[in-house]
Amino acid sequence: MKKGTPQYLILVAAVLAIMSCAQQRPVLYPNAHYKYVGKQIAEADADECIQLAIDFGAREDRGTRVAKDTATGAAVGGAAGAAVGAVTGNVGRGAAAGAAGGGAASMTRSALKSGKPDPVFKRFVEQCLRDKGYQPIGWR
Repeated sequence: MKKGTPQYLILVAAVLAIMSCAQQRPVLYPNAHYKYVGKQIAEADADECIQLAIDFGAREDRGTRVAKDTATGAAVGGAAGAAVGAVTGNVGRGAAAGAAGGGAASMTRSALKSGKPDPVFKRFVEQCLRDKGYQPIGWR
């Protein structure tokens, strides 16, 4: 890495790579309806239920969630860093270091969790699938 290149760019690239991973999907029990329609139709029905959940606002945007968590982590880290800086004699540097560390940690944690669907989103999709005759048993 060149001198002067912001180190946070590496973190941002890693977070974007993690966020591009596939989202979890519902797992369907192979009941009579599933066997009747087959895997391809069942997957299309699951896609339709997922889109319906999105259309009705049952899911928060992943990027928005990561940004909120990052801002919160940076604020908490900045406050903690300022407190440490006050004790050690450099409030500004402590606050900056705390904000950077807190923001980076929160961003990474949020990005890792972003592949997991929101509980309301999951319930919405599962209900839609049950209405179609499927038996959702979990998410992967």
